Amino acid sequence: MSLFALITAMLLEHYQPLFKRNKLYGGVAGYADFFRQHFNAGEYHHGQLAWLLAVLPPVLSLVVILRWMSFSHPFFFWVVSTLALYLSLGFSRVSNDFDAILQTLRRGRLGEARDLLSEWRGMSCHELNSGEIARLAVEEALLASLQHVFGVLLWFGLFTLLGLGGGAGAMLYCLSLGVGRHWGGETGDDEIGVEKFDRYARRMIYLLEWLPIRLTTATFAIVGNFEDTAFCWRSQAATWPDSEKGILLAGAAGALGVRLGSPLVQDGEVWHRPELGTGQQADAGTMLDASRLIWRTTIVWLFVLLLLTLGGLLRY
Repeated sequence: MSLFALITAMLLEHYQPLFKRNKLYGGVAGYADFFRQHFNAGEYHHGQLAWLLAVLPPVLSLVVILRWMSFSHPFFFWVVSTLALYLSLGFSRVSNDFDAILQTLRRGRLGEARDLLSEWRGMSCHELNSGEIARLAVEEALLASLQHVFGVLLWFGLFTLLGLGGGAGAMLYCLSLGVGRHWGGETGDDEIGVEKFDRYARRMIYLLEWLPIRLTTATFAIVGNFEDTAFCWRSQAATWPDSEKGILLAGAAGALGVRLGSPLVQDGEVWHRPELGTGQQADAGTMLDASRLIWRTTIVWLFVLLLLTLGGLLRY
């Protein structure tokens, strides 16, 4: 039943993507703002309490509802699980933006590709050449695949194995990301205790992404170039400013046989970034290869979930 809900949600998200996610994210931002405004008194434990009150009650409530429905109302269990997953998954919107940039690069419309990438990343990309656009688009797509696909699938699977309802695991991951990143990205620098307040939320994001990042990178090695993935993971990941994201990006660069990272010029200033990967420079073909890598990895994960279901481990 849980796997059926996941497949249904993925099909819905693919063919009927929730394009009004800006309203959804706006709701999460308002929700996060409520706890920040009422609990931020400049101390670490205030952020810890705010995170616990913001995230745990809705997740635990969904756990109780799903467990009750799994035994008494299987159909409604499927409906609620599907809805929770549909709201948690969100890669189709990213995929559409990614494909739009790919098509404009293939047609030689560099200015339009710059505009699309600038809108996607929320910062100016109008000084980039075609290779740099492809490189940044691949990096953004890889990170988005972690947030909107693999992280959701991993926590869905773990919660299902524990009998807690996979939809609750998806909610835990996505709500934690939404709350933590809003506190870290939207809180004003002049607000009291900004760094201390969001430290616990950032710690929880680290913990929730620790396993998805490593399992995703390991799968990249299986479906891509194994030796280069392992080499880049070991030797280059730690050089990235965020070493956790560096694992994913370096591993993917090795699996694709392409170079990511590297310095860029934006707004007249040099953005120093270490080089990741080996092989050729990124281009439009690299974007297509990255899309295939993500889809192959998704298929492997779904196959593993299917085997667990056939083994009776993911019934509910």
